[in-house]
Amino acid sequence: MNFLKRQTIHAQQHTEPSALSRRHFLQAAGLGGGLLIGSGVVAGSAQVFAAEKTPVDASGDIPFFNAFVKISPDSKVTIVVKHLDMGQGVSTGLTALVAEELDANWEQMAWEFAPADASRYNNLFWGPAQGTGGSSSIANSWMQLRQTGAAAREMLVAAAAAEWKVPANEIQVKNGVISHAKRTSTFGALAAKAAVLPVPQKPTVKDPKDFTLIGKTIPRKDSLEKTNGTAIYTQDIQLPGMLTALVVYPPQLFGKVKKVDAAKAKASPGVVAVVEFPRGVAVIAESFWAAQKARKLVQVEWDLSACETRSSDELFNACHEAAKKSGAVVKTVGDAVATLANAEGVISAEYELPYLTHAAIEPLNCVVKADKANCELWYACQMPTVDQQQVAAAAGVKPEQVNIHTLYAGGSFGRRACPSDYVVDATNIAKQLPGRAIKMVWTREDEILNGRYRPMAVHHVRGAVSPTGKAIAWQHHAVAQAILRGGPFEAMIQGPVDSTVAEGIDDMHYAIPNLQVQATEIPIKVSTLWWRSVGHSGNAFVVETFIDQLAHAAKKDPVIFRRELLASEPRALGVLNLAVEKSGWGKPLPKGLARGIAVHKSFGTWVAQVAEVRVNDNGSFRVERVVCAVDCGVAVNPDVIRAQMEGGIGMGLSAALGEAITLKKGVVEQSNFHNYSLLRIDAMPKVEVHIVPSAEMPSGVGEPGLPPIAGAVANALFASTGKPRTRLPLGVVA
Repeated sequence: MNFLKRQTIHAQQHTEPSALSRRHFLQAAGLGGGLLIGSGVVAGSAQVFAAEKTPVDASGDIPFFNAFVKISPDSKVTIVVKHLDMGQGVSTGLTALVAEELDANWEQMAWEFAPADASRYNNLFWGPAQGTGGSSSIANSWMQLRQTGAAAREMLVAAAAAEWKVPANEIQVKNGVISHAKRTSTFGALAAKAAVLPVPQKPTVKDPKDFTLIGKTIPRKDSLEKTNGTAIYTQDIQLPGMLTALVVYPPQLFGKVKKVDAAKAKASPGVVAVVEFPRGVAVIAESFWAAQKARKLVQVEWDLSACETRSSDELFNACHEAAKKSGAVVKTVGDAVATLANAEGVISAEYELPYLTHAAIEPLNCVVKADKANCELWYACQMPTVDQQQVAAAAGVKPEQVNIHTLYAGGSFGRRACPSDYVVDATNIAKQLPGRAIKMVWTREDEILNGRYRPMAVHHVRGAVSPTGKAIAWQHHAVAQAILRGGPFEAMIQGPVDSTVAEGIDDMHYAIPNLQVQATEIPIKVSTLWWRSVGHSGNAFVVETFIDQLAHAAKKDPVIFRRELLASEPRALGVLNLAVEKSGWGKPLPKGLARGIAVHKSFGTWVAQVAEVRVNDNGSFRVERVVCAVDCGVAVNPDVIRAQMEGGIGMGLSAALGEAITLKKGVVEQSNFHNYSLLRIDAMPKVEVHIVPSAEMPSGVGEPGLPPIAGAVANALFASTGKPRTRLPLGVVA
């Protein structure tokens, strides 16, 4: 790590944690000539809170604040970002919302991660909880941060009007400059006077036709530091006296320590301690390599009585048996059962989807410093509120005594979401060496072997079309483990079954006149967790490939068949038609090439994708081109949207082509990228992304690009070979 990066880390991290707990709200307070403004807008409200007077360090900067906007004397505008940036670009998108309404110059904008404090930084879609997920960052902050920026602008204008003795409505703000006639001022010059003015409770936001930043491609705020090496990730943290911990976990999930022989490990050079904690044994050493060497010397006898003992084939068989029985009916339209009983040529299909691991580029890690009074953590925190509660319980302190420094994440895809098992593990380890900073590091093998996986699933589907080629019935039974059951969000389950089992199926937008959707939670002793787009990730594959089977039975082009079923869904038709147009659907293809299409809505966003696939005589294939159309409402930053669609397609294609976690007698068989096959760069197709112009409220883009791709590729293979694909991963790639 270079010197500049090391100094940046120490400057950011060596702070007095108690200062956070001492802060309080003030209605409008200035500090050192700077202006702090925060917005407490809730859904449907225009209330704007004021800033807080906060302590300063010796340099005169403001290191602590709990408002959304800080304007310093040099006119730098710093936005407090309440969501984790794990590569999806929220540090740019959220900053742009404020900059737009503030009429700031993009170059003067900066940002910082928010502290863990749900009273001010809650996700407005989640109630009193702070966190990032469900592709909700821009959507829940849309009006909140726009109003925050508008309030700051009005306060600066009011300060200028008072100083210049002119009407406020004659003052202009443009590109970071406040002006009237021949007078001009910077934000920083007026910040101190603006700070003492009342905060507007109903600031006026712009008409979209006046946007200068929103909807435009602007440089990302995180690009420079991520390319020059100054971006701070957990592995970069270096604190005085910090030690490194590696963990010996059981060979099977839910195993427990029975007996430990750590004598050889304790005698290994650089080892400080070997400690037990609820989920395993930790080797704490002066360096990673010392801990890694000593970990191999620890002998553990495990209690595996509570572990899963079945292999993947047995688990799939159990799911199929469950699918043959009746499940909980979660959606009914018409009478699918009676219609299918009387229909001719009923089509049926059985689907299998494997466990998947998240495989983010940065393995899980966390730095913890704990004592009887406080617990301080440095890591990429995705769910601050839940993490505070879980860490507090582990450390024996109150949640408000848990101080979290949020850092960049090298990907998450749901793995850093709660329950944050690795953070609790790090806390349970660190509390055994009070006052010492402990960095717990997972290797890739630790992460894959001890993961929380996307659930395996089985689907049994039956359907029929009429003699005139109309879809008349669809009966669907989805069987999978529940993600929400037994976790901190179990209260979200509003019916007999976890909604993630059937999402994207029970709310499908195809107008099937007779539809029945059943869902069954199957108990398996394997840990599961959200995986990018959650249930949609697999369910879209099932729905879209079965639609193509119905279209084939109806002797109709898959696009025409979909248009008929989506006639009352204009936004669905919008992405479908745009993808069709841009891909050249219907035009002749060279020999060996085939096209497939899929359309899906998740997290409020419609996405259609056309995949062009080259199929070889030996059965191998290669995806050569993907055309994607997306309708996510107002496109805050088109470049970020395109990047997220490309990333979602890449990740979804990786899962579709080669990823699978398999079990042998309950033990995960994969351990690293040599046998957990991620998409290689040479297999990434050309991707074109087209954004549907929209005036609708923004919706998410972090996840919706993933669900359609597996179906689009499978449908291209179906078009080429005449054989439906009902199992993931799809098979041999050229």
